[in-house]
Amino acid sequence: MILEDTSTDHLDMVTIRQQFPILSRTVKGRPLVYLDNAATTQKPQTVIDAISQYYTGYNANIHRGIHTLAEEATAAYEASRTSVQEFIGASSSEEIIFTRGTTEGINLVAYTWGRANIVAGDEIIISEMEHHSNIVPWQILCEERNAVLKVIPVMDNGELSMPAYLDLLTSNTKLVAVTHVSNALGTINPVENIIRAAHQAGALVLIDGAQSAVHLDINVQDMDCDFFAFSGHKLYGPTGIGVLYGKKDILNHMPVFQGGGEMIKEVAFEHTTYNELPYKYEAGTPNIADAIALKAAIDFITIHGRDHIRQHETALLNYATEQLEAVPGLTIIGNAGEKAGVVSFIIKGLHPQDIGILLDNQGIAVRTGHHCTQPLMKRFGIPGTVRASFAVYNTMGEIDVLVAGLHKAIKMLS
Repeated sequence: MILEDTSTDHLDMVTIRQQFPILSRTVKGRPLVYLDNAATTQKPQTVIDAISQYYTGYNANIHRGIHTLAEEATAAYEASRTSVQEFIGASSSEEIIFTRGTTEGINLVAYTWGRANIVAGDEIIISEMEHHSNIVPWQILCEERNAVLKVIPVMDNGELSMPAYLDLLTSNTKLVAVTHVSNALGTINPVENIIRAAHQAGALVLIDGAQSAVHLDINVQDMDCDFFAFSGHKLYGPTGIGVLYGKKDILNHMPVFQGGGEMIKEVAFEHTTYNELPYKYEAGTPNIADAIALKAAIDFITIHGRDHIRQHETALLNYATEQLEAVPGLTIIGNAGEKAGVVSFIIKGLHPQDIGILLDNQGIAVRTGHHCTQPLMKRFGIPGTVRASFAVYNTMGEIDVLVAGLHKAIKMLS
């Protein structure tokens, strides 16, 4: 049984799972076992309701309307911004910019701060485990400006080589952009140490928080990062909404990203003046409904407790690691000392895609392939992996179903 022995001292798993309507469906005649949370998490009913309530109750454009619906929509939108500020420990809501997701947040920094500050000979450091979204924008920038892109190597256990990173830092380093948690391996990087060393070298730091915002307790002031980007859909919120945090002084001195309504104070054919933060970077009508629903997702996490959720996910990860290591021919890729809820593996002689198809036939959703980390897969000499990733609603019983499904897949493919 999927729900057998699933409650913890702090989380009632039956009650939690009942909040996610999709978990009651079947796939190909089997109960859904959803283990693709690093790609996107499922949504609790409160998030779904928040979207519906906006469209059925107070759908209106924000900030410039004086009628009741516009004022209600504006209040809800800005309440969500305040919720994000508190969730990540920013000092001001002015430092919270709504974007379409982590990818847009990183590109915003590359296209604004990057073009204003990077010149020929400057250096940008990323790592070998980065998602393509934290590689390609910096490649484009370096090609345009004749700058140098440096890469922190990944060790065999899936951790970054910190000695190599320190050797890469020079007086020409202007930016370090690294992931907080690897989407492909689950590795939790020592971002505080990375940031401290970069600042000592005079560089700014952007942290890709797409995976960490849902798994870890984030405080950007304690972390002292200059930028932090994450996506709503990976923390039980809607797709199409994300956040870029930036230190206020840095954001104020950056050029604008897109031109249009809301990001201006006054427009004339002779000259345009731009709006204050954060609206300077929110041109046009935003994704109002999903921004409002992001607060509902944050409320869901806060109500159940970040620490309790992390303890549950750690228990799932430890149990999954133990059970998977006993599967014949299976090798886990990435055995870092500090990991979040991701386990990535290969099975000797079997292609990850074939495994994924056979698991799907049993109602088990995992991710297969390179996970938008092709350089990382090349480093390990593999085409891709099977990735199981965990969320608050997953159970030990579901891991048992996964393991049984793998045994069945091995038997069918051998």
